[in-house]
Amino acid sequence: MCAIVLNTIMKKRSFYFFITLLLFQALLLQGCKKKNATEVIVQEPKLTGILSTLQKSHPRLLLTDTRIQELRTLSNTDTKLYRYVLDVLAQAEKDMLKTPIQHVLIGPRMLDQSRECLSRVYNLSFAYRWTGNEKYYNSAIANMKTVCAFADWNPSHFLDVAEMTHAVAIGYDWLYNRMDQPTRDLIKAGLIRLGLNEGTKAYTQNAWWAKDSYNWNQVCNSGLLIGALSIAESDPQLALSIVTKAIDNLPYALKGYGPDGVWCEGPGYWEYASDYTAYGISALKSALGSDFGLTQTPGMSITGYVPMYSTGPTSYMLNYADVGEKSKPGAPHPLMWLANIYNNNHFSDFVHDQLTNAKSNVYHIIWYRPYANSAAKRDLDKYFDGKVALYFSRSSWTDPNALWVGIKSGYNQVNHGHLDLGNFELDALGVRWARDLGSDDYNLPDYFSGTTQTSPRWTYYRLNSFSHNVPVLSGRNQDVNAVATFIKHSEAVAEPLSIIDFTQAYKEFASSAQRGLKVTDDRKSVIIQDEFVLTKASDIAWGMTTDASIEIVNPQKAVLSLNNQKLTARILSPGNAVFSMGSAEQSAPQKLNTGVKRLFAKTPSTTGAVTIIVLLSPQWGGIESSFNPVIKSLKDW
Repeated sequence: MCAIVLNTIMKKRSFYFFITLLLFQALLLQGCKKKNATEVIVQEPKLTGILSTLQKSHPRLLLTDTRIQELRTLSNTDTKLYRYVLDVLAQAEKDMLKTPIQHVLIGPRMLDQSRECLSRVYNLSFAYRWTGNEKYYNSAIANMKTVCAFADWNPSHFLDVAEMTHAVAIGYDWLYNRMDQPTRDLIKAGLIRLGLNEGTKAYTQNAWWAKDSYNWNQVCNSGLLIGALSIAESDPQLALSIVTKAIDNLPYALKGYGPDGVWCEGPGYWEYASDYTAYGISALKSALGSDFGLTQTPGMSITGYVPMYSTGPTSYMLNYADVGEKSKPGAPHPLMWLANIYNNNHFSDFVHDQLTNAKSNVYHIIWYRPYANSAAKRDLDKYFDGKVALYFSRSSWTDPNALWVGIKSGYNQVNHGHLDLGNFELDALGVRWARDLGSDDYNLPDYFSGTTQTSPRWTYYRLNSFSHNVPVLSGRNQDVNAVATFIKHSEAVAEPLSIIDFTQAYKEFASSAQRGLKVTDDRKSVIIQDEFVLTKASDIAWGMTTDASIEIVNPQKAVLSLNNQKLTARILSPGNAVFSMGSAEQSAPQKLNTGVKRLFAKTPSTTGAVTIIVLLSPQWGGIESSFNPVIKSLKDW
């Protein structure tokens, strides 16, 4: 077309017209060149709103290059940090030898595969960034390519999607500068197709977890948020939509930390929910430079104390709600994050103490805070208020044989809750004497059907009242809708104590029901005192679950033995109560509880006022205690 126009012009004879047409020719040729050009100038997507402060370069999530250089320098003089790095590098070596991740479900969940991918990607990507060794990079990329080739990440159980999105996003961000463009495109495409698009769909359909009050909120919103921030510079509209929703939704769950930091779903879910609280807010801070006020949520600044006080000298936790059997906190890495956010050495030092004889993980390095040796300054007694309230007392923070006791009140209908209001656990002499069995198999039929007194959930031994360290009246479970509250507690006194009103749990039989716990005998013994006003003839079975062998010495004295240590239990009231022992063992498909026993203090059926008092005295130095406390009514404690 350009040539035809030129030939027509050249047939004209006018000089001036000729010059004009030459100029016109030049303009036409320039226009034709632009039309036929193959190179297209792409305008960079515009970042608006909360994404306007995005750190555009990678890596920008959790562990920036500046931070890793700080850690590298610190590791030259900080032996703890140096050991933690070696632990992660050793795990990365093991991860390289593992078989490929598979799209395999257990029940309705693919969650174990998502978590395996998350662990591998963090370890291998960190190992590559720390050492520069290509073998770690190649292994991390291979894992991400594997899961990005899946047909889906199991959106019907959205935790699986959220954790896999988190995993792939971290690898994409941390290894971005090493990847070639085809690899980046492949991984980003998988991240968007299998993760972020599913998140967008879920938000559009008002997914129940988006504004939930429990752990699903933090996991799903933070997992998607991290994924969105990893691709925000190239896909800002998608990222802005997800990040905005996540920031708006997280407070619905974070308010659960108020007022005193207790997580009502139990210590295991405290860690899971707090993991993703830390991941999500940390990603916001590193990528956008702000936490959008989320860390100002009431209770969050002190929630780190909850796993600390919940952990006895045996390293077992106060094991309420659905949590693993004989649950230990390990070294909960959210505490490292909390320690830095709130400048609290108690949190980070607890992690360091727990890591003395345990392996560290990559998160301990990301949020590393040097050891400050603050254990001796911690209070011995602590009360935590909340939907589930807790009280703890101990004789020492540094003696592995110290006495420790914890007790809970709260709400039986709380998410993952058991029928266990007033449950207590006890450590002394390096032994967990009174224990909790923990959760059972989530795949048991109707495991989560606990809304009524006759729901199948309460037929499972580990979840009902019969397995817990609580009184049972006339062989009945506690009321499923009951709420119990602490009506008194004292700390930093000679005899620290707490009193719970759990009348609602026994309202079918009693007009009043209270449980008192007192640490006495110079913090060497514990009194458990239960007072009932029975309105219907009822027998009472005071129960305690234990791994110890039980010898009934006489009707009101029993001796428990475990790990070459002994504890004496004595009934101080009433005179007609007697000790007996039973078994906590069950049949499959429930967990078997092999070898676990129950110590009972039982009263005959009666009405009116009944007070059951049991004194639990560890045999310090192998000597049986002769301590005889003065008996007082709970109102006089």
